[in-house]
Amino acid sequence: MKKTTLIFTFIISLLSIKGYAQELLVSSILEYNKAIKTAKPGTTIVLQNGTWKDVELNAYGNGTEDNPIIVKAENAGEVVISGNSTLNIYGNYIIVSGLWFKDGLSTYKSVVQFRKNSKEFANNCRLTNSTISYFAVEDGINNHWVDIWGKNNRVDHNNFTGKMSPGTTVVVWLKGDEHIENNHKIDYNYFGVRPELGTNGGETIRIGTSANSKKSSKTLVERNIFAGCDGEIEIISNKSGDNIFRDNLFLGSKGALTLRHGDNALVERNVFLGNGVSKTGGIRVINSGHIIRNNLMIGLLGDGYRGSIVLMNGVPNSPLNRYEQVKNVDIQNNTIINSGPISFGEGKDDEKSLAPTNVNFANNLVFNNTSNKNVIFVDESANINFNNNYIDANGTSEKGFTSTKITFKDFQNVPIPTADNTDLLVASINAKSSEEDINGSKRTAFNVGAFNLDATDLPKALKLRAGPGWKPEIIAPVIEVEDIIVEPGVESLRKSIAKAAAGATLILQTGEYIFEKTIKIDKNITIKGDKGGASILTAMKDLEKPISYFFRVNEGVKFSLSDVIIDGEVSNPKYAIVSPDKNEGGLYSVFVDNVVFKNFNNKDGGAIFKAYNGTKADTLSFKNSRFDNSYRGFNLSYDKDEVGFYNANIIILENSVFKDIEEEAVNYIRNTPLEDIPGGKLVVTNCVFSNVNNEEKGNFLKTTGIYAVEITNTVFENSYKQKAPIDLKGNYNFITNCLIHNSGFVKTSKGAKDEDLIYNNPKWDDDVLFIPSKKSPLLKENNDKERIGLKE
Repeated sequence: MKKTTLIFTFIISLLSIKGYAQELLVSSILEYNKAIKTAKPGTTIVLQNGTWKDVELNAYGNGTEDNPIIVKAENAGEVVISGNSTLNIYGNYIIVSGLWFKDGLSTYKSVVQFRKNSKEFANNCRLTNSTISYFAVEDGINNHWVDIWGKNNRVDHNNFTGKMSPGTTVVVWLKGDEHIENNHKIDYNYFGVRPELGTNGGETIRIGTSANSKKSSKTLVERNIFAGCDGEIEIISNKSGDNIFRDNLFLGSKGALTLRHGDNALVERNVFLGNGVSKTGGIRVINSGHIIRNNLMIGLLGDGYRGSIVLMNGVPNSPLNRYEQVKNVDIQNNTIINSGPISFGEGKDDEKSLAPTNVNFANNLVFNNTSNKNVIFVDESANINFNNNYIDANGTSEKGFTSTKITFKDFQNVPIPTADNTDLLVASINAKSSEEDINGSKRTAFNVGAFNLDATDLPKALKLRAGPGWKPEIIAPVIEVEDIIVEPGVESLRKSIAKAAAGATLILQTGEYIFEKTIKIDKNITIKGDKGGASILTAMKDLEKPISYFFRVNEGVKFSLSDVIIDGEVSNPKYAIVSPDKNEGGLYSVFVDNVVFKNFNNKDGGAIFKAYNGTKADTLSFKNSRFDNSYRGFNLSYDKDEVGFYNANIIILENSVFKDIEEEAVNYIRNTPLEDIPGGKLVVTNCVFSNVNNEEKGNFLKTTGIYAVEITNTVFENSYKQKAPIDLKGNYNFITNCLIHNSGFVKTSKGAKDEDLIYNNPKWDDDVLFIPSKKSPLLKENNDKERIGLKE
């Protein structure tokens, strides 16, 4: 009897073990729902390979640490979740693995969320070995790909590529006591391409919100790759306390790791590589108690808020959603090579008036053999304690740094300081110093910079194998180019541009298109107004933050605009169209036809068109257009101190009118010792300039240093104070067959030529539309040359 009892007990034990290891293959959402409802610790539910469309997957239950409930693909990557689908993970010890979310058109606000509702959350759960790629949502939905709630959850070894819709890719939430000190881990993920959104909400990771920023999160973000994450300036947005960002690789991403709100972050051993991409930044600092150490930055091309290390100014008595003062921050042992500037007190203005204070800035190493600025004090009152920082930048010295000569060795294409840099052995140590270098190697002799001298290993960030264990072959969806009809209204044009494919044409109707925010043109786009009516572009009245410009044209883009009126009277914007942001040097082009620009009278640097310093247009072509009642026309003068640089290869003005412009119609200059060195071209033909820059030393067109200036068949009138309306210099500058009236005399020198100039009354039949009378010298039959002024 005793032996029988033992055998029976053994069989029961085997059955119990088998129960914990139960594996169920399901082929439909009905089968899945039945299986998950009865899942016990140790249950594995296997989704059959294939496409699961329009499904709401709920992965829930109460597993244990040793026996979690697992939901996985039959073969990783071969279960596709598509259409209007979502995944909710909640309960305890649930693992979801091997899924591929793609071909979506969702109405849900989350692709994956770690909760069921506002009361049931996930704890000790995991999303792993999966991919979300180009998963689209219905128009007007601001969604996240992963929302993390609860505590002790992990998102790891996933690929997140191609988020096109508004909303952060991955969000950690702290709304409620259930989510404080959550100890989440976000690790070994590959965050791929995310195009620039053009507004806030394009972060790749956000931890917390401003409202909950004083709460402790204790989230760990480590060993992830961020490649081409251009959604907005904040690649990672830290908005809570006590988080760690470690061993991550930022690769060619147009933004920065931003400590936006919250205190006591640790940022260490991260690598930032610019890879020749503009607007690539490093670390931006706001708030208190942060430690930033052992980070490597190479080839970052951003500046301002996107500099290599940026300490912001703060707002007195700052509300949670503004800028708290930077204080009690420790920044040490970072290495910065050929990158944008370190900036102290960035953003200083009447509101942000509190400079950083009690900042320890020690043992940092800067090398720069380019002409970039290295250290900027935007607010000179910043209280920075500099200790043993060194710089090698073409012999220049910087406040807070000792100039030295640094020798490097090339170790697997990474520059590492050699042991003969004895200056770098003079370093400061405090309680916040790391006992290891960026590679995780023990610091035997504590030295300046991120690496041990003569290091023979690479940072962990450069040895990562992030992403799923299977390789998703991600193909960006092809959006068909088509004509899009855009109805008048508030922000209707912006929304249509956001949805349009590159190369699309947007057709506007008669009516007002009202801007609440600026529009960034980040793909080739054509906008056509109602040629027989009036398509009017204007700003919204009484905006809390008035728009600065209507359109920004990004580098690499061709923007075509025709048959519209852009009116700057409402909200007083500075500009109608601007170039890419400063120092974004990729070529772009603007083609404008039959457009009226009027009432751009902002005198705080305003102009109808502005080129920022360090930018270059290939072609700026404006034809059959009017520029009325404005402060400036074209301003391409911001690189006047950079020898040899100019902001456009060619500017074309044809059959257009500039009337009542307070300063120059065109300010297009190049700082050069010799005008005959090729560089820049202005072509003006059949235009009318009336009452432009009416000052004694004023010019209609300012073209200092431009290689080729060609002015033909054009009228310059009614700037009676001017002595020299046009001043041309150089062998490739000429003006011919033009009429000048009541505006001084053309001046030429250094080989410039003037021919067939008429100093006479144009005799208008209509001096608003600039139609000449039959006796006008502008007509070909009266001047025996060609028609002067506007074409018939």
